[in-house]
Amino acid sequence: MMRTAKIDRRTAETDVRLTLGLEGAGDGTRETGIGFLDHMLDLLARHGRIDLDVTVSGDLQTGAHHTAEDTAIVLGQALDAALGEREGIVRYGWATIPMDEARASCAIDISGRPFTLFEAELPPGSTGGFEHELTEEFFRAFANAAKLTLHVRVETGTNAHHMIEATFKAFARALRAAAAIDPTETGIPSTKGTLTA
Repeated sequence: MMRTAKIDRRTAETDVRLTLGLEGAGDGTRETGIGFLDHMLDLLARHGRIDLDVTVSGDLQTGAHHTAEDTAIVLGQALDAALGEREGIVRYGWATIPMDEARASCAIDISGRPFTLFEAELPPGSTGGFEHELTEEFFRAFANAAKLTLHVRVETGTNAHHMIEATFKAFARALRAAAAIDPTETGIPSTKGTLTA
């Protein structure tokens, strides 16, 4: 079973083209016009074992906000589509990742209920064209579009690059675990019988 999706989304602010494959190896290219966001998407693909092609043209003259948020929306929509009815998935995933002095944790429930809890005290500023506060916006937009519950916490750290990178790696590992196929699960892992609404 190949769980894949392709989403194209065009607005007055951005044009996002994204292809995702859950049974992947981290292949693909990421070109958003924001160097640091490309790097974070590379980490997501590699550590999440997701094949991911992303091309974004956005109104970067106004800042990175629209591009980062819309990329996350399309990524979430693609995950939602690739998961289909969610039959046979593990559903839950969590990870804690250190990076030098920083440490971040992430827990995911592919629940059908969009919710984000983001706990982090990131230093102000930007890295590679990516304002640090966009980290929360990215994860919130993703969780809403993917229809899942997402808890992200930066537990310690002083270097914003390390803190955000640890967050994306924890997110990738938690997502990889939650979206994996459970060979012992014969249906949809919910007493409701659905995880899509």
